[in-house]
Amino acid sequence: MIELDTTDRLILRALTQDATISASALGRKLGLSQPAAWRRIRRLYDSGVIKGQRLDLDHEKLGFGVTVFLGVKLATKGRVSLEDFERAVSAIPEVQTVEHILGLYDYRLRVVARDISDFERVLRRRIMMLPGVGDVEANVLLSEERRPGPIG
Repeated sequence: MIELDTTDRLILRALTQDATISASALGRKLGLSQPAAWRRIRRLYDSGVIKGQRLDLDHEKLGFGVTVFLGVKLATKGRVSLEDFERAVSAIPEVQTVEHILGLYDYRLRVVARDISDFERVLRRRIMMLPGVGDVEANVLLSEERRPGPIG
């Protein structure tokens, strides 16, 4: 674990809003020199606090107007069935995230589709055919507000 000071937290907040901001612009924003800002960012990367950068795509503008969260309970348990399921579900392009969870279901999937009938096709022809799938519960996303979460 790394000690974060106020400046580190401000850097993280700024980067969660715009990961493309340059060290120079970030330094100006926070009253740091470009080299000082760059060193702090590099330290956050090297320590593993920052894992990488991601591109945030607008699925709706790409033609995927429906997002569904699926709770998937496997019919059979065991290390082999978990690995088989994870490998197979990861090969489905419409599945955006695969989360192994504790609770009523074994997995939570985030699935995007063009519309409800496209989702039904993905569900019937791909997801329900995966090894070990038992019960499935679908929840359609109505709206979403993303937040960066706590920083220290």
